[in-house]
Amino acid sequence: MEIGIDSFAKKTQTNEGGGISDNARAMNELIERIVHADKVGLDIFGIGEHHREEFLDSAAHNILSAAAAKTENIRLTSAVAVISAMDPVRLFQNYATLDLISNGRAEIVAGRGSFTEAFPLFGLDFADYDNLYAEKLNLLLKIRDEDQVTWSGNFRPPLENQTIYPRPLQEKLPIWVGVGGTPASFVRAGELGLPLMVAVIGGETHRFRPLVDLYYEAAEKAGHDRPSLKVGLHSLGFVANSKEEAIEKYYPGYKIWFNQIGKERGWPPVTMERFEQQIDDLGAYVVGSPEQVAEKLIRHSEALGGISRFTFQIDNAGLTHEDLMETYSLIGEKVKPLVLEGL
Repeated sequence: MEIGIDSFAKKTQTNEGGGISDNARAMNELIERIVHADKVGLDIFGIGEHHREEFLDSAAHNILSAAAAKTENIRLTSAVAVISAMDPVRLFQNYATLDLISNGRAEIVAGRGSFTEAFPLFGLDFADYDNLYAEKLNLLLKIRDEDQVTWSGNFRPPLENQTIYPRPLQEKLPIWVGVGGTPASFVRAGELGLPLMVAVIGGETHRFRPLVDLYYEAAEKAGHDRPSLKVGLHSLGFVANSKEEAIEKYYPGYKIWFNQIGKERGWPPVTMERFEQQIDDLGAYVVGSPEQVAEKLIRHSEALGGISRFTFQIDNAGLTHEDLMETYSLIGEKVKPLVLEGL
């Protein structure tokens, strides 16, 4: 199992705003953390895509490119690239360039995103949500797999015998499909034979097993060999020396952040009781000591029939740069070895 981090490039350590100087500091600290993640042996670092005030990840490939020049081994990916709102040509070019800078360590996780702000920003109709995603994903794969592209669709001007430059260093740039809980998305990923990245940000992880099974069934019907398929898992998490310390550091900022998002989405207010349900044995969140977190990752893998990758989403109000550096160290130096030993 590969183990890594996904970040949304949070602007400040609170949700109270901040100036340009705060943004610059947050960006520099994020790059420092990616370098640190590489040094402590983490396998993957992903940057999301949002177009909101509290995040600095609207151009994730730029952040990853800055980190690529300072790292050696860690793979660098979108988490996710909101392909519905993006030109697949530019997306491919951005990550092919990242692949060259990183000497072959770039990947793309293509998804829909969990917010909708990109649609009005780029003049898109939310009613086209599904069609945009399907068409643009197919074009992205065509660009990756073919030297000369001839294509036409509904949401972009046609291409006629076009070669998209630059080409990546890797022979085939890895493209994962990022999914939430929509069965059709699992089936699409399976039919295309693409690796699957499942975001479970609430509830109980084992309940996603039927959807993962759908993915494998669709892939096998389409003629893809099961050994060529991968399933990854992305969940909220935090590691400290003890579970008590992890809760003490993580919960206050989690409450601030999720209450803020909850006002937009109509969620009930966060309570400690519900949080404890999420971090118990069956809950999706991976919060605790290195030993507890390793055991939970192994359980999650078993519950889903085996996972190839796990990424922690840790950005939270209240967590300092030092807190995040320490939790990266614990994940790389303690959690990862325990998981690999236990699988």
